[in-house]
Amino acid sequence: MIRLAKVIATFETDFLAQYRNRLTPAHYRALAALKQCRTDASRQMQVQCTECDHQKLVPHSCGHRHCPHCQHHESQQWLERQLKKQVPAEYFLLTFTLPAEFRALAWAHQSVVYELLMRCCWDTVRTFSHNDRQLQGTPGAIAVLHTNTRRMEFHPHVHLVMPAAALDGKQKRWRTKRRGKTKAGYLFNHKALAKVFRAKMLAAIKAAGLTLPRRHPETWVVDCKSVGSGEKALIYLGRYLYRGVIAEKDIVACGNGQVSFRYRNAKTGKTEFRTESGAHFLWLVLQHVLPKGFRRARNFGFLHPNCKRLIALLHLMLKFVPPAVDWFKQRAPILCACCGAVMVIVKTQLRSVLRGAVAAPIVTHGAAAV
Repeated sequence: MIRLAKVIATFETDFLAQYRNRLTPAHYRALAALKQCRTDASRQMQVQCTECDHQKLVPHSCGHRHCPHCQHHESQQWLERQLKKQVPAEYFLLTFTLPAEFRALAWAHQSVVYELLMRCCWDTVRTFSHNDRQLQGTPGAIAVLHTNTRRMEFHPHVHLVMPAAALDGKQKRWRTKRRGKTKAGYLFNHKALAKVFRAKMLAAIKAAGLTLPRRHPETWVVDCKSVGSGEKALIYLGRYLYRGVIAEKDIVACGNGQVSFRYRNAKTGKTEFRTESGAHFLWLVLQHVLPKGFRRARNFGFLHPNCKRLIALLHLMLKFVPPAVDWFKQRAPILCACCGAVMVIVKTQLRSVLRGAVAAPIVTHGAAAV
C-alpha cells in the first residue's frame, strides 16, 4: 500500500509550483496534516506492554477529516447514530446534482454555493412532502454533500436518505406512504423534483448576489430510488463521509513523476485505472477539501439532533426497535513485539525528535531509562 504522505513528500514541490495560485488556507492546512500523518514528523504517543513493560513510541494520526488514513472511528460513530434513528418506513436515496455549467461558480464561492445546495435540496423534499396527499407533513432527511466522482473530478452533488414518512405537527399525526399496486417503491416524481430544485437553486443564487452562468440547462438531474430499510444507503454514505476522496489501498503506483490509482466505473461496475502526473494527482485530491467549519453531513426535519426525544417517543408509540448494530469493527490493539501482549497508551502528544525535541524515555524489559 502506498501512503498518501509519501506521495505528498515526493511531489509537494512540483504541486506548489503549479497550483499555488488556486490554493486556499484550508488546502495548505490539509496538505500539512496529510504530509505528517503517522510519520516520524508527527507528534508521538508512548505505549507500554501490559505484561513485560516494554515501551515504544507510535506516531499520532493527523485526525484531518479529509485524510484517507484517519476518521474510521468517527465514521462508525456517525453511522451508529443514524441507524438508531431508523423509523418503520421505506427509505429512499435521492441525489441532487449541480449541472456542469455551475461548477466554476461553485468552486469560486464554495461556502455559499454548498450551503445553498444543501438548503435547496431540503426545501425541495419538504415542499413535496407537505403537498403529498399521503404525507401532508414535515419529513426527516439525512443529507451528505459529495464533491467528487470516482475519478476524483470536481462534481458537487448532495445525497439525501429519507423515509417515506412525515410528521404533522398541527394534528400531531404520523403518516407513512403506502406502496401502490403499480408504483412499488415510489416516493416523488424525479422530473418534478428536478424542476422545483432548479427553480429554488436559481432563485437562491440570485438572492445571494452571485452571477448565474450565461448558459445553463433547462433540465436538471435528480435521482430518486428505493433503498429498503436505508441501512445500506447509510453505510455507503458513511464510508466516504469521514475519509478522503481516495483510499490508500487504491493508489497502485508512484514513480517516474506519475501516480496511478484504481476506481470502479459506476456504469460498468469494472475496475479501471487512471495515471496522472504527481502534481495533478495531488490537485485531484486536495480540490475536494471543504472550507473550514463547513458541515458536509446534516440532519433535517424529525431526524434533526434536537429531535431525540421525539424519535424515542415514535419508537415507543409505533412499537419499533431499531436493529442492533453489532458488526462495527473495533480498533485494532497495539501488540507488543516482544511477547505479543496488548500495549496501552501512557503518554500522548509528545513532540517528535525531528522537530528538535527530546524523545521520551523508552524502557525495554526493565532496563534503565535512556
